[in-house]
Amino acid sequence: MTDAYVKTELHKGVATIEFFHPQSNSLPGKILHDLAAAITHAGENPDGVVIILRSAGDKAFCAGASFDELVAITNEKEGLAFFSGFAHVINAMRTCPKFIIGRIHGKCVGGGVGLASAVDYAIAAEGADVKLSELAVGIGPFVVGPAVERKIGTAAFSALAIDASTWRNAEWAKRKGLYAELHENIGNMDEAVHRLAFHLSHSSPEAMTEMKKIFWKGTEHWETLLIERAKISGRLVLSDFTKKAIEKFKTR
Repeated sequence: MTDAYVKTELHKGVATIEFFHPQSNSLPGKILHDLAAAITHAGENPDGVVIILRSAGDKAFCAGASFDELVAITNEKEGLAFFSGFAHVINAMRTCPKFIIGRIHGKCVGGGVGLASAVDYAIAAEGADVKLSELAVGIGPFVVGPAVERKIGTAAFSALAIDASTWRNAEWAKRKGLYAELHENIGNMDEAVHRLAFHLSHSSPEAMTEMKKIFWKGTEHWETLLIERAKISGRLVLSDFTKKAIEKFKTR
């Protein structure tokens, strides 16, 4: 696979949204736009009852923001536009009237941790370690922060955000509540994903919609909050520190 994509497959009430990027499933603006659109569409499609969010391949689940696009940002307007992409994806997941199951098969970095935090039920496999690396490149997990903090609490979120160079293993993520289930291999993880999706596809859509409203209570202001956070990231990404740090990462 060489071409990035977002695709949706619908089968017996289960909408599976898969994304791919050849650079460790990173998230350029086009992928972010298409992800938000796919989630919104799946939420509106009456033929679907539950959603699975997954990425392709057998290595990283998601490497976060695309470094190529980060270094190409030249002004605050462009920065806001790029980081707003993360805001739109998280808000699409938050307001989607259907439960979203996250299939987390590998490592999550930055925005990838945000995706894992914003699903309603994350099922992971061993090796799905997490890291919020934003501070290491002079930014910070501003846009994904509310989703991560909501899921794992302020103390764990702060630890991830401050120690930006250290991986936390999947067991740590399970203990902190990021993952609802952790399985020893991908086969067992997929069995668990399919089992839950099957049961939810036969559950009451109305009941699940009302439950989701309760689970996300208190996040109504995120429509504006996440855009405000995107402005901060869009400004910081222009710093010399960030430009140099990203170039160092790219040359490793």
